[in-house]
Amino acid sequence: MEPGGREAIARRTLESIVARLPDGERRDGQIEMCEAVAHAFESGEHLVVEAGTGVGKSLAYLVAAVLWGRRVVVATARKPLQDQLIGKDIPLVASALPGRVDAAVLKGRSNYLCLARLTEAIGGPQGQLVVDDRRPRLDQLAEWAESTGSGDLSHAPVVLDSETRSVVTVGAQECPGAAACDHGDECLAERALNRAREAQLVVTNIDLYCLDMAIGGGLLGEHDAVVIDEAHELEPIASRILGLELGRRRLVWLAGQLRGLLVADAEEPRRLDRAGEQLAAALAPFAGQRVDIGDRSVVDALVGADDAVARVIGVLRKLPSSGPAENDGRRPRCLQSALSLLDDLRAARVPRPGEVAWVPDGPEPVLHLAPVDVGPALAAHVHTRRTTILTSATLSVAGSLGPLAERLGLRPELLSPDPDEAPARPVRELRVASPFDYRSHAVLYVAAHLPDPRRAATEFDAAALEELASLTDAAGGRTLALFTSHRMLRLAADTLHERFDWPVLVQEGPPQPGLLERFRDDERSCLLATMGYWQGVDVPGPSLSLVVIDRLPFPRPDDPLLNARRDAAREAGRDPFESVDLPLAATLLAQGAGRLIRSTTDRGVVAVLDRRLARAGYRPALLASLPPMRRCIDGHEVRRVLADIAEERTRQLAG
Repeated sequence: MEPGGREAIARRTLESIVARLPDGERRDGQIEMCEAVAHAFESGEHLVVEAGTGVGKSLAYLVAAVLWGRRVVVATARKPLQDQLIGKDIPLVASALPGRVDAAVLKGRSNYLCLARLTEAIGGPQGQLVVDDRRPRLDQLAEWAESTGSGDLSHAPVVLDSETRSVVTVGAQECPGAAACDHGDECLAERALNRAREAQLVVTNIDLYCLDMAIGGGLLGEHDAVVIDEAHELEPIASRILGLELGRRRLVWLAGQLRGLLVADAEEPRRLDRAGEQLAAALAPFAGQRVDIGDRSVVDALVGADDAVARVIGVLRKLPSSGPAENDGRRPRCLQSALSLLDDLRAARVPRPGEVAWVPDGPEPVLHLAPVDVGPALAAHVHTRRTTILTSATLSVAGSLGPLAERLGLRPELLSPDPDEAPARPVRELRVASPFDYRSHAVLYVAAHLPDPRRAATEFDAAALEELASLTDAAGGRTLALFTSHRMLRLAADTLHERFDWPVLVQEGPPQPGLLERFRDDERSCLLATMGYWQGVDVPGPSLSLVVIDRLPFPRPDDPLLNARRDAAREAGRDPFESVDLPLAATLLAQGAGRLIRSTTDRGVVAVLDRRLARAGYRPALLASLPPMRRCIDGHEVRRVLADIAEERTRQLAG
């Protein structure tokens, strides 16, 4: 093929697809990204591409992937994007091409209906009949199971609460595998896995991709390239998947499962309970700190838990293989859980070089173990084996993609330890600007007159809450307020509830889809939220004209894992703040600010109540990571802008 031929075909295909869309318009950035991805596939180079909001990056990389004709995996951080890719974007690409696009989606095992658990729940041959208010939903699931092609519970005919969902699903650590399960031949999760292994284009999640990496492959099969979308999430996800978590609850949960299999007075469950209590007591003094695995109390607790779990495994292996528990899958699931727990206990006792152990603050102490640097694992198991495309709307720090690329393993010494033996694949960086007119449609307001939140916390709280109320009043509601602490969230909720009569929606616990829908439907409402809503929230239109961020989202200075990374940066001669804290804050700030402009007609204000964005020496790095909004520190001017937007909306509704 002549030079540039593959890119030209990709460009023409993308243009033909966009032309078919009802509101399709040419986006130069989307075309540039599509050509760059096509070139990366063909040349074998790696590509890190920041594609601003509205570029349409999914179509850009999907067109290039489908036309390439070789096996590509696309991994995303969130399920809604996976569903969009497989349900909307890939069919759109397929409609413009001759033949069939061979694509499949694969989610984590707990996203699929487990036929063994369902049979057990509704009273199969050896099951326990469920007679409470869950029974009608289980019956509907049983009927659906006979016709479903995927088993994906997001497509189930009933909405499942978390308790019911746990009854009919199984996690990866608990599943014994198809060969050891009475329903293995018809397992819906295995069906999805086998389909994904055969497909040319696979859509999955970053968690599952990192799990495949951690076990050395085998889940997804060999592939020629991977596209990591929402790549700003890759580092924390890889760190979690490559690590482990151990706490009392895992031992107690296993004890509960075991009680359903053994005689009533069996000693093994009680031994697990005692081991769990011993582990919790040993870890409690380390709450919020790194753990010395060599500490005598920790060693004794891990050894005691190891012994208790090993005894359980011995007992489970002696149970009759043809008994009731075998037929309904309980013994194999319990055995798999015990084996997984034993592996983690033994891994925790002998941490690998470069790993850090700690106990986060929380209601119950849990031991966490994770690599300080995920780059070597990503380089060894991903980048040196295939082309990697990393993309997101927010990847740069101070205008550069280099810091993120290096943290994720795209650095020369990892890609090619011996250049004479195997030259490293080139790494290309590309920043594609958003097509939205930020300078005309958005204002970045920094409340520079407020007290410094680090030095005058009480004064800051009062002033920030008053500023929030004043801005919200000018906007007529239509506000998404993002907080870095639950404490400030509660104070803001009390303030706005007292001040206004329009709906003030407050996040309680994990993100709730229903809460976001209420916010979209009532444009006079306000939504107050913490970290779960800084990313992935898409509310185009008049329901959102003001995004308020209370403080710059720097990570906690006492976070044990980040402290280990700061120490590593210091030892390497780098500034810890610039290497660890600033990149994390820049990415999250850009994500939060990115909630405002979601379409070409959106207008509004991003208000940051932290004066450091206007005064601190590091502010240029943060500002360079944000969209090119018009900047302002005059509160009166900003309130006029918000009032004008609200008044225009009132006229539209009246007309």
